[in-house]
This record gives sequence, C-alpha cells and structure tokens, in this order.
Amino acid sequence: MSSENNAETAATPALESEKLVQQRLEAAFPELSGKVTIQRVRRVWAEVSMERLHDVLTHAKDQLNFPMLCTITGTDETTHLGLMYHLASDSGIVLTLVTTAPKDGPGPQTVTPYFPHADLYEREVVDLLGVNIQGLPEGSRYPLPDGWPEGQFPLRKDWTRDMLEVPKENA
Repeated sequence: MSSENNAETAATPALESEKLVQQRLEAAFPELSGKVTIQRVRRVWAEVSMERLHDVLTHAKDQLNFPMLCTITGTDETTHLGLMYHLASDSGIVLTLVTTAPKDGPGPQTVTPYFPHADLYEREVVDLLGVNIQGLPEGSRYPLPDGWPEGQFPLRKDWTRDMLEVPKENA
C-alpha cells in the first residue's frame, strides 16, 4: 500500500457521530426511516413532514444536542415551498431538517419558542417567498422595505419585476 493510500485511509472519517444521529432520529421517529441521510462528513439531512417538524426539532435540540439554529433556507419548488432548518451541534455536525409548505395556506408553526432569534430567519422566508409561518410574533418586515407591495414575493419562480406597480409621480 502506498503512503498516499495510507494518508487517504487515515483521513477518511468513520462517520460514527453522523450514523449515531441518523440511528437516534430513526429510532425516535420511525416514520423517518429511510428519510435520514448522511450527505457527507458532519452533514446529516432529514426529510420531515410539516406536522412533525416541531417534534423532530425539539428532539434534536434537547435529546441529540443540536442547540443552535444556524439559519432557515427557503426555496420555491414550483408546486410548493421548501424549508430547510439548519441546526448545529457543539461537535460541528449540521443537521438539516427539510420540510415543505403550501404556497397558499398555513405553513409551519414558528420555531421562536425554541430559538428566539429565528424570527429574523422566518421573516425573511415570509417576505421573500410568502411562507405563511403560523404564530410568528408581530414585528417589522425583513428584509424588504415597509413599502413593498403585499403579495409580491421576489424569490418565487413565477415572480417578475414587471409585477411591481411603480407609483407614477405627478399623475
């Protein structure tokens, strides 16, 4: 065996911590069986229904030691909206909980009871994608300006700039 191969073998992590997260999630939530994947070193993804998001999120936070919400990523998947909640552990593993929400209708409950700073992330997906976060505390818009037209979500695939009504001066 060459010294290059020895170095590669030594540098290849066993993914034991990631496998443990996967096993513990699937044991606690049997419906996640086959829906928890190890993407790469320190990256675990779980596809979670919107209805079970809070249960899985609080379990990850309280039982699996994922105390930090890094961000929430929103996507337009054409027929629905995608949400990814990125949680970090003290050991450096990032657990991404992936869920979907309807474009029209109620979305997931706010996660601010568990992560008070999440209001900014939630306001961002509300403003830019139109996710209807249930129970989001009152507050100012973010990141769009207060004068931005209601119902205009600039990160939706069907949105175009010409959808904005530009006020005409001296009309």
